[in-house]
Amino acid sequence: MEINIPNVVAEVTAAFEKYEAALISNNVDILDELFWDSPHTIRYGVNENLYGYEAISAFRKARGKVNLERILMNTVITTYGQDFATANTEFQRQETGKIGRQSQTWIRTSIGWRVASAHVSFL
Repeated sequence: MEINIPNVVAEVTAAFEKYEAALISNNVDILDELFWDSPHTIRYGVNENLYGYEAISAFRKARGKVNLERILMNTVITTYGQDFATANTEFQRQETGKIGRQSQTWIRTSIGWRVASAHVSFL
């Protein structure tokens, strides 16, 4: 298995950046698009544990639209072969200054890179 094949890193980085832009602008359609549409998808959030794409999508639609802007720090994207990657980052909320961290597992699907598992927490 090759680690960090340059073109695969570029693909995952582009997907990660698209996700981040959608997150801070609360573009729910893009956020939904970038999560794997599967009952196996998991997202552990600050105050919620979400199992399955439908639960994640419902959470996104009901979530408030305040305090979404953040600054990323120490982002590390690692790819494993052609079809699997992790993205880990620290962030600081601009409005409150709170520091958090986020990890994502990305998989290549027939329709592109999708988040299969995510975890968000504050320090």
